[in-house]
Amino acid sequence: MTKGPMRTDKPSQKPLFYGKTEKMEEKIMLDMLPKRTARSHKGIYGKVLCIAGSRNMAGAAYLCGYAALRTGAGMVRIFTPEANRIILQTLLPEAIMTTYEDRDSMLEQLTEAFSWADTVAIGPGLGKSDNSAVLLEQVMKKWNHPMVVDADGLNLLAERMELLEQHEGPLIVTPHVGEFSRLTGLTMKEISENIPGQAQAFAKAYHCICVLKDAPSAIGDPDRVTVNTTGNNGMSTAGSGDVLTGIIAGLLGQRMDAEDAARLGVWLHGRAGDLAAEREGTYGLLARHLIEYLPQAMRKGEES
Repeated sequence: MTKGPMRTDKPSQKPLFYGKTEKMEEKIMLDMLPKRTARSHKGIYGKVLCIAGSRNMAGAAYLCGYAALRTGAGMVRIFTPEANRIILQTLLPEAIMTTYEDRDSMLEQLTEAFSWADTVAIGPGLGKSDNSAVLLEQVMKKWNHPMVVDADGLNLLAERMELLEQHEGPLIVTPHVGEFSRLTGLTMKEISENIPGQAQAFAKAYHCICVLKDAPSAIGDPDRVTVNTTGNNGMSTAGSGDVLTGIIAGLLGQRMDAEDAARLGVWLHGRAGDLAAEREGTYGLLARHLIEYLPQAMRKGEES
């Protein structure tokens, strides 16, 4: 059956929930943090593959990879065009770089990267080139482990919705309202009037977890909707979504269930934003500040 846009007869109706609706509480969220053991090594905490960046868009790949590392991922590998190598190796020496110059080398390198990774994040700064479209298709068809799709990954997916039917592993999508409109055919007004309900409707229709970013964001899975309680308007800044993708991927790499990784990732993202706003203010808040305040956002959970 072909799934079309999730329109309602009355777009202005009150949100319709198909399961339990929850709000996030600090103690519950922090208790979800993956535990770290005294005897451990980097492989235990997950290998995250960030398929991100395009020419002139290295920053998105940097923010995604850096956020995954700061969330506790043991290793991060950034898969990006060769043009981004020097700047990314300079900005983020902790990450592994896998780069490509043409279609053949891209596909060869991708196969090897799949064999290395525990989880994949795809989309930040990816662009909508033919190579980017091929990357998304390869990931959706061949990667059957946890993954996050964001940004240009979602814009490409909107043109190939059948790929959602072909992906078999745990999947988290993180659209803002504009991207969700392209995915569903709904107007932004229809979506904004029903954020939690639309997040869950999409999750049910496509058997995934949908993080529908708004103020507040809603995390929908087929059984429930969770509404975030953290965050502020200073986070409406370039790169903020790339950071969220990296946070969620970092948690997935640490073997969290996709549902819990999405919920905790959104909460931590907002909590780091709140801590940053207390010190930096909201006008000058940058995406990199969210990453810098992530350890503080997680500290209480680490201590408990």
